[in-house]
Amino acid sequence: MRKVMMMLAVGALVAFAALPASAEEGAQVSVIHGIPGLTVDVFVNGDLTLEGFEPGEVAGPLTLPAGDYELAIAPTGAGIEGAVLTGTASVTDGLNASIAAYLSEMGEPGIAIFVNDTSAIAAGESRLVVRHIAAAPTVDILLADGTPLFEGVTNFANGEPNQGQLDVPAGAYDVRIAPAGAGVEAAVFSIDGVELPEGTARIVYATGSLADGSFGLVVQDIAGLGQTPEEVPTGDLSSSGLPLWVFLAGGFALLTLAATPVMAARRSR
Repeated sequence: MRKVMMMLAVGALVAFAALPASAEEGAQVSVIHGIPGLTVDVFVNGDLTLEGFEPGEVAGPLTLPAGDYELAIAPTGAGIEGAVLTGTASVTDGLNASIAAYLSEMGEPGIAIFVNDTSAIAAGESRLVVRHIAAAPTVDILLADGTPLFEGVTNFANGEPNQGQLDVPAGAYDVRIAPAGAGVEAAVFSIDGVELPEGTARIVYATGSLADGSFGLVVQDIAGLGQTPEEVPTGDLSSSGLPLWVFLAGGFALLTLAATPVMAARRSR
C-alpha cells in the first residue's frame, strides 16, 4: 500500500520528464526525483517515453509545448498494464518551474512545484537556493564558522513549498545543516567546498530521510543569468526573500495535474 501511495505521489511529477522539447515557446520545466527507493517507467500517450527514472535524478530543463497529455505511470518493467496512476496533464506557455517529488517531515510522499527566479544576477555573484523536501525537521543552513545563511527552513508545510534564497559572491563554501536554533555544533549534515558558479542559480534540494540514512542533496543549476559589470543595478543584491509570487503568480496556470493535486508555490524566505 505504501508503495502505491508513493507511486501516486511521484507519478504526475515524473511524467513531465517524458514530454518532447520540440516547441520554440512553452514552459521550461525541470523534474527532481526526491523520494528514495522508487524507480518508475512513464508512458505518454501510450508510449514508453521515460524508463527507469531513479531517485536523485534531475531531468530537464525541458521545453514543453502547450497541450494536453495522457499519462500512465507504472513500476519499472511492469508495462502500461501495470500502471498505478493514469490521468491527463495540461501545460501552457509560461514559467520556468521545478517539480519535485518530496517526503514530508513525517516521511509521507508528495509533489511540490517551485517557481524558479531567473532574474539577472549581478556580476561576480551567484544565486543560492535551498529547498527542504526531506523527511527531517525544520533546519538552519549555516557556514562552517556558524554564520547563518538561512534560518528556520521548513519542509513542504501546509501545502506551500518553503525555501531560502540569497545572492552571494561566487566561490566555494563549507556548508552545515543543523536543527533550527541548535547551532553549527549540532549539524546533522556537512559538505565542504560547495561551488557557487558566477551567473548561475544553484538550487540545492535536501532529500531523503534522516531516520533511514538516505538523507542527501540533489543539485539543479540554471546558468546564463549573469550581468556584465556595466549592467549591475544600484542597491543591495545580496538580500534574501525575493517575492517571486508577486511577479510570477500569473504563471501558476503552467501545470494542471488532473490526477494529482498540485500545491501552489509561496514566496521564498
